[in-house]
Amino acid sequence: MPHRIAVFGGAGQLGAELVQTFESTGSKVLRLTRAEVDITDPVQVERRLAAFDPDIVVNAAAYNMVDVAEKEPVAAYLVNALAVRNMAVACRQLDARFVHFSTDYVFDGTATRPYTEQDPTHPLGAYAVSKLAGELYAQAYLDPLIIRTSGVFGPGGLRTARGNFIELMLRLAAGGQTIRVVEDHVASPTYAPELARCTQQLVERGCTGIYHIGGGQAISWYEYAQMIFRGAGVDPVLRRTNEREHRTAARRPKYSALSNAKMEAAGADPMPPLQTVVEQYLSTRQVAVLTP
Repeated sequence: MPHRIAVFGGAGQLGAELVQTFESTGSKVLRLTRAEVDITDPVQVERRLAAFDPDIVVNAAAYNMVDVAEKEPVAAYLVNALAVRNMAVACRQLDARFVHFSTDYVFDGTATRPYTEQDPTHPLGAYAVSKLAGELYAQAYLDPLIIRTSGVFGPGGLRTARGNFIELMLRLAAGGQTIRVVEDHVASPTYAPELARCTQQLVERGCTGIYHIGGGQAISWYEYAQMIFRGAGVDPVLRRTNEREHRTAARRPKYSALSNAKMEAAGADPMPPLQTVVEQYLSTRQVAVLTP
């Protein structure tokens, strides 16, 4: 059924896929970018949404500079928490459904199997705290659909300033330097087009509450880097490292893979194998690089 859908963060890696996916169903989509609306300003958010009068509001905007957030926690909180409150309040005023994206970083990483929606949260740093606060703000005003995901990558990463893990690895490989990647941190990298597809399916089914949509495979970042280099046909000097050797400003969950069981039980299609979507990404990337 076609809807009127507003997408915040519409120029980002995930937002661009959401816009395309919802438009393909016949919905009228308003793509909102940082240049068009300041989501930390409640007046701007309310006015922009009221002018469009959406049935559904989707928030794919986020402050995701995990290490920088330790130095500027207020900036992270403004975007990841208070801006979500602004959207939720506006949705309540307009009687619109709200879809909000969160992160695997709300967990502390002490699990030994993929996290489910029933597992207790325990954020480890400023970024993670701000994302959990966003979930709570959304739930304080509405009955939203909250989707936690992990390590998102997609074709939009070719155009955004920060890129994604695949782009980082290929850039380092092109530089000819030794690449060190942690082997003791595990996640479930998620392909943005598939994440958008599953999101649309949950929206069409009227789902609310918290759902996990991860890539479907628990994999260490070192193994993920190996997969990328094999698929790209490059052979840089890749070395294993670990959390103790590679300290970062922010603490990160050592294990943050997500279980998709609830999503699949709700009727959304399973995620394809990570190897398959990495190969899809690399094929899309090759075409994009060769196209003038």
